[in-house]
Amino acid sequence: MSATIVMQASGLVKRYGHVTALDGTDFELRAGEILAVIGDNGAGKSSLIKALSGALVPDEGDILLDGKPVHFRSPIDARRAGIETVYQDLAVAPAMTIAENLFLGRELRRPGILGNLFRMLDKRRMLDESMAHMQDLQIGIRSMKQAVETLSGGQRQGVAVARSAAFARHVVIMDEPTAALGVKEGNMVLELIRRVRERGLPVVLISHNMPHVFEVADRIHVARLGRRAAVLNPKRVSMSETVAVMTGAMRPDELSADALA
Repeated sequence: MSATIVMQASGLVKRYGHVTALDGTDFELRAGEILAVIGDNGAGKSSLIKALSGALVPDEGDILLDGKPVHFRSPIDARRAGIETVYQDLAVAPAMTIAENLFLGRELRRPGILGNLFRMLDKRRMLDESMAHMQDLQIGIRSMKQAVETLSGGQRQGVAVARSAAFARHVVIMDEPTAALGVKEGNMVLELIRRVRERGLPVVLISHNMPHVFEVADRIHVARLGRRAAVLNPKRVSMSETVAVMTGAMRPDELSADALA
């Protein structure tokens, strides 16, 4: 029996004047999977992800979450629906602590009059919950009171991933999470992605790094010319065949039937 579809898009269109970024593209994310999204520059993958995360409103098409239509007008709408996005530029506040970054924009207030009237923050609870989230994902940090600017690139990415995993109820989207990292730190983030999936959250991974894609992805969504060219099974297709489909050098119907996912 096929896995439940958590998020689905059909016929998404987005035009910018005479330029068509999305040309009737489809998308399907299953429960408990890591779905890689790949494509050349201009293939429409960034526009697709922006539509799914609320950063862009498509001109046409439908987006379904748990089978129900959703209409995101902003990233805040997507976040309210339980979709969290980790952007390539991290969007962390370097001078703030790890705990403050995890609850950035979602600070917890103290109970009773102190929180309601005086709007005092519950720093102890945020500290404790931050520690629990970081330990849950096995991210080794000495202190939640450390400023993020004191962390390595991989650790900063870990903070961003932990924040998304802590608040996501449906989907975690990761936009090039290993792009600026070295080999060791890149592998650390891949392990984090696996742990997010193990916690029951499906992950959409946008990446140019084909070895990373083949290492963690359960399926590969290939974007080309604003459409979905194919969805491939990384266990049944080679990296070179995948690149050939992505660039248009090979048609999906030239692959073996079990290469399609």
